[in-house]
Amino acid sequence: MVLDRLFRPKPALTAGRALYAAVVEQARRPDLYAQMGVPDTVEGRFEAYTLHVVLLLDRLKGQGAAAAETSQALFDTYVGALDDALREMGVGDLSVGKKMRKLGEAFYGRVKNYEAAFEALPDTGPLEALLLRTAYEGAEGATASRLAAYVVEQRAVLAGEPLDDLLTGQAGWAAR
Repeated sequence: MVLDRLFRPKPALTAGRALYAAVVEQARRPDLYAQMGVPDTVEGRFEAYTLHVVLLLDRLKGQGAAAAETSQALFDTYVGALDDALREMGVGDLSVGKKMRKLGEAFYGRVKNYEAAFEALPDTGPLEALLLRTAYEGAEGATASRLAAYVVEQRAVLAGEPLDDLLTGQAGWAAR
């Protein structure tokens, strides 16, 4: 009994891991790639995962200590998954640190840019421009209006999600 309580993960860690699992499930939805045109590449998937993590972090921001702990656990789980993915792709131990630093910089840049794009809403122009630069890698002829509408919809659904649900690892995404 005592050992069980001693070694049980903190609720925020459990919630962060569950939220990351929800991110993975949502970011792997075929419609993101087939209907919205996100490239089904390593870079495209990185952008899809990052987008969904950012949406959850945005929802949890400013919601108190428990939300901050859950956000940190979500971020830590995300970073751990990136590290694991690099290693599975064959990146050597000596290079993983450098690549993780680059991915970390990219992530923080995305967070800053998404925050600015969210502040500009309901004008979706900045969000579409950001998605074109990131998710679509500047692909010629790409249009981000459908993905921008998806982001706005997911953000609205998460805003209506009870905080207690998020703090127990339950993320409700909009059905598509």
